[in-house]
Amino acid sequence: MGIKCLLVAICIWALSDPSLATTTSSDSDDGLVRISLKKRSLDLKTINAARITTTTSREVSQYPRGLGDTQSNFNDLKTNIVYLKNYLDAQYYGEISIGTPRQIFTVVFDTGSSNLWVPSSKCIFSIACYIHSKYRARLSRTYTKIGIHCKIPYGSGSVSGFFSQDNVKIGDFVTKDQEFVEVTREGFLTFLSTEFDGVLGLGFRDISIGQVTPVWYNMFQQHHVSQEIFSFWLNRDPTSKVGGEIVFGGIDWRRFRGDHTYVPLTNQDYWQIEVGDILIANIPTGLCEYGCAAIVDSGTSLLAGPTTIVAQINHAIGAAGVVSLECKSVISKYGNMIWEYLLEGIRPEIICVDIGLCIHKGSRYVSTGIASMVHNETQKGSSVDESAFCTFCEMIVYWIQVQIKQQKTREKVFTYVNELCERLPNPIGKSFIDCDSIAAMPYISFRIGNKSFPLSPEQYTLRVEESFSTVCISGFVALDVPPPQGPLWVLGDMFLGAYHTVFDFGNLRVGFAKSA
Repeated sequence: MGIKCLLVAICIWALSDPSLATTTSSDSDDGLVRISLKKRSLDLKTINAARITTTTSREVSQYPRGLGDTQSNFNDLKTNIVYLKNYLDAQYYGEISIGTPRQIFTVVFDTGSSNLWVPSSKCIFSIACYIHSKYRARLSRTYTKIGIHCKIPYGSGSVSGFFSQDNVKIGDFVTKDQEFVEVTREGFLTFLSTEFDGVLGLGFRDISIGQVTPVWYNMFQQHHVSQEIFSFWLNRDPTSKVGGEIVFGGIDWRRFRGDHTYVPLTNQDYWQIEVGDILIANIPTGLCEYGCAAIVDSGTSLLAGPTTIVAQINHAIGAAGVVSLECKSVISKYGNMIWEYLLEGIRPEIICVDIGLCIHKGSRYVSTGIASMVHNETQKGSSVDESAFCTFCEMIVYWIQVQIKQQKTREKVFTYVNELCERLPNPIGKSFIDCDSIAAMPYISFRIGNKSFPLSPEQYTLRVEESFSTVCISGFVALDVPPPQGPLWVLGDMFLGAYHTVFDFGNLRVGFAKSA
C-alpha cells in the first residue's frame, strides 16, 4: 500500500539554540550507538510558516515512492487529498558526518521517511542553502559519483537534487558506501527558518526514493550493531539542555519505567500499528472501537487523527475552532431529520445520501473531507462546496448516534453537537486554548495492545513564548483518511515524548513504555 498523505502539522518546531552544542556518543563496548538530540522552544513566527497543500494523484505519480512522496502512502485513493507532512514540524535533531575527512551535519531522525539528504555545495539558487552546512564532494576521498536526479515534494515546498555515495558516520561507527541525496534546491519558506541541515530517514526501504537502502539498514548489515532495533527517548523538559536520545542496536534502561508493551506492525511499508478506542477522561469516543491504523512518526511533532474525534477533544479542552458556521447550518436544516432517521433505525452511512448532502456512486458515496474544503475556500475565496456539507453531515450523524447510545435527551444532544461544531479544528490555522485552564483539562488516552496510554494536558498542549506573553495551542490536528486505509492516526513527538519507543525491525513490532 502506498501512502498519499501523512500529516499536516499546524505547529512548526524550530530547532535548538546554537549554544546548546549537539553531542554524539556511543558505547562500542555494548554494541550500541547513542545519538544525543537537541531542541528549541516554539515561537509564533515559525508556526505561521505551516500551510496546507493539496496534490493530485497525477502529480504524485511523477515521483518514485518514498521520502517526500508521502502522498504515495495511499496509492489506492483517487481523490485529491490534503498533503500534511512537513519537516518544519520536527523538533528533535542530532549530528552526523559524511565523507573523509568528515563533514558535519545536523539532521532530523525521521521514522516516517527512508532517505538521507543534506544540502549540496552545488545548491546556489536557494537562500536556505546558504544558512546551512553544505556537502562538498571534491573534499572527500571516499566520494563516489552517482548523479541520478530526484525531487522530493513537501506540503509547503520541495527539495530536489541528485544521488551520491560516501561514508556516513553516526556515533562512533562509519557506514561505508551509503547512497544519499545532495540537495541543490530547497523550498524557500519551508527550510529557511530551520537550524537542522537535512533529514535522515528511519523508515523502510520500500518507501525510499530510488529504492536506496536506508542508512540504518546498512548499519545492521555492516555489523555496527548487534540487534536490529533502535529506540527513541525524547526529553519533554523545556529546561533541559539534552533534548533526547536515539539508541541503535538496543535500549537504554535508564530512559523508561516498567515494561514495554509491544504490538505488531500492520503495514510493513511504515512503522504502522493498530490502536483501539481513544478516550477523553476515560469516556470512549467510539470511532476506533474496532481498531484504527496509526503511524508512529518521529518526524512530526503533533498528534493527527479523524476530525470527528479531534473535534470532541477540542470541545473537551476548550480549543477554539473556525469553521463552525457551515457545520451549524447543517444542524439547523437537517438535524431533526437526522435524529428521526437514527431513531427509526436507518443505517447511518446512507442518511446523508438520502437527504441529498452526499452523492451516491455505486456502493459508496463521495466525500472529499473538511480539510480539502477549507483549503479550497481559502485559496479561491469561494463558499463551502457540496462535498464539505457532505463531510459535516457525516460527522453530525456520528455525533448524534453516539449521544443517542448514551441515552441523552434531544435537547442535550443538539446542544452538545452545536458545541462540537464550534470546536472543529482549523486545518490552516491554530486551535488556541486558555493556558490557565490546562491543569483542569482531561487526560486523553489511546488504547494500544489492550493497554491504555494516557496523555496529560501538559503532554498534549504546546506553550509558545511570544514577546512578553505565552500562547497555548492544542496538539491535536485533523487528518481524515477514508476507508479502507483510514481512519488513521499519526503519533508524533508528543506521544514519543510521553512514551519511550522501541522500533524492533527484527520482530516487526513497536514497543512503548513510560518515559523516565
